[in-house]
Amino acid sequence: MTSGPEADFARSCVPSITTSGRRTSLLTEDGVRIDASRTPPRAPAGTPADDLAIVLAHGFTGALERPALRRAAEVFAQRAAVITFSFRGHGRSGGRSTVGDREVLDLAAAVGWARALGYRRVATVGFSMGGSVVLRHAALYGGAREGRTDAHTDMVVSVSAPARWFYRGTASMRRLHWVVTRPTGRLVSRLGLRTRIHPEDWDPVPLSPVAAVPRIAPTPLLIVHGDQDPYFPLDHPRMLAGAAGPDGCDLWLEPGFGHAENAAPAELLERIAAWTAERVADLAA
Repeated sequence: MTSGPEADFARSCVPSITTSGRRTSLLTEDGVRIDASRTPPRAPAGTPADDLAIVLAHGFTGALERPALRRAAEVFAQRAAVITFSFRGHGRSGGRSTVGDREVLDLAAAVGWARALGYRRVATVGFSMGGSVVLRHAALYGGAREGRTDAHTDMVVSVSAPARWFYRGTASMRRLHWVVTRPTGRLVSRLGLRTRIHPEDWDPVPLSPVAAVPRIAPTPLLIVHGDQDPYFPLDHPRMLAGAAGPDGCDLWLEPGFGHAENAAPAELLERIAAWTAERVADLAA
């Protein structure tokens, strides 16, 4: 998987858009077609959230049409407009998954579309792989960087994300590494999980989530993790929060919560949505 210099990611991304109603095709900076859609807001008019779009970034093997992501979109739509999309190699999007590397460009295209629709504030909410992508995206497209672009985010929520790459400390992650790194595993992924994986290794290895976090400030950051996560134990969110510093993020460690959008209860999603709306109100004050 060839990522190129990390600085190349920070260039402005103005996606090519082909729209049919609420369903849209976005063209990423590296030429991959991304399937995206917009869920209109259900929130009452006249609130600060009128200017807010929430972009949801799903986990590995997810897609915008999967029930878990659609359920999350409906919850977030009570507060703001919601943009969902399928990462490369997932669903109807083109290309092949690089498992968190070039997916930063997919998210940038979705955020750029939200800006093109006229939303002044954009929040990115990512789950698992998507959680690592929103952290790297925030570090590379604004925040502590000079020269914000149309693809920058105004607030970041990372749910069930890894802190570091190549983690194999749980049985779930050992199975995932087999899927990603072995030809037979990639065949199983394509046929059984409907996820097409790029066969090449990362070259170079992209910025890790824990290395990205210190570059996000002053953008508001929320890290959410469950104490029953079968993929990443609690040292991952604690490492991320430690990298952010004492005032760099909010950290929610959720009792009984498992992993990512598939396990997220409606009550947790509602609290995350409320957090984004509160940050918009803070920015508007």
